[in-house]
Amino acid sequence: MKTKTRLQFLVPAAAIGLLSASSPVGGLLASQDGAQAPTLEETRLTLNKWIETQQIISKERNEWQQGKEILTGRLELIQKECTDLDAKLTAAQASVAETDAKRSELMVERDRLAALGTGLNESVARMESEVRRLFRQLPEPAQAKIQPLFSRIPEEGATTRVSAAERFQNVLGILNELNKNNNEISVSYEVHEISDGKPAEVRAMYVGLAQAYYVSSGGDAGIGRPSEDGWKWQPSKEIAGEVVTALEIIQGKHTPTFLSLPVRIQ
Repeated sequence: MKTKTRLQFLVPAAAIGLLSASSPVGGLLASQDGAQAPTLEETRLTLNKWIETQQIISKERNEWQQGKEILTGRLELIQKECTDLDAKLTAAQASVAETDAKRSELMVERDRLAALGTGLNESVARMESEVRRLFRQLPEPAQAKIQPLFSRIPEEGATTRVSAAERFQNVLGILNELNKNNNEISVSYEVHEISDGKPAEVRAMYVGLAQAYYVSSGGDAGIGRPSEDGWKWQPSKEIAGEVVTALEIIQGKHTPTFLSLPVRIQ
């Protein structure tokens, strides 16, 4: 019994301080009122357990703090990414709205151009129809000149892949050529039926596209005018001299002078 009491006094002062009432171990020992005091080995083991527990708590607290900092950093990063995504989403929505607005404008413009194209196709079709009608009333020399352009005109009511612009260009080319011929006096050698009903070569003088005269080497003459079915020629032998003189003036073989030739204006 004396040995046991001696061992109890060997507990270090620091350990005794740790085993104060404020510590869990001290409280445990203090709570054992009237009980037998623990041995040094028991005290040491209890103290080791307490120290180990405190170390574990400190370690877990440090790990928790580190984990908290990591999670906080990740949370801030995610929040930043969310903010960036919101900004990008807003910009994308604005871009989509702008694209939709432009698309609507383009659709309106497309419809306007489609309507304009339809109107142009209808206009050029009417012009082509007039050119076909006019072609039948042209003299043969004028028809021969514009034949390459006239052959490009599509048939009445036929579907064509040629653009309206090309068709307009073709029609304008024909009209320009006809306007040029209409302001000129031209001469050509042709074959006509003369007064005896037999064909003979004549010299035809066209005054624009509305009046013409011819004369043969035998003195037969005539007048030509356009009609819905083509040119009509009417013999008129009395104008033969005037036509010969006019042809000589054109060829530079006669001094220019005033001539009297019949003209009919429609």
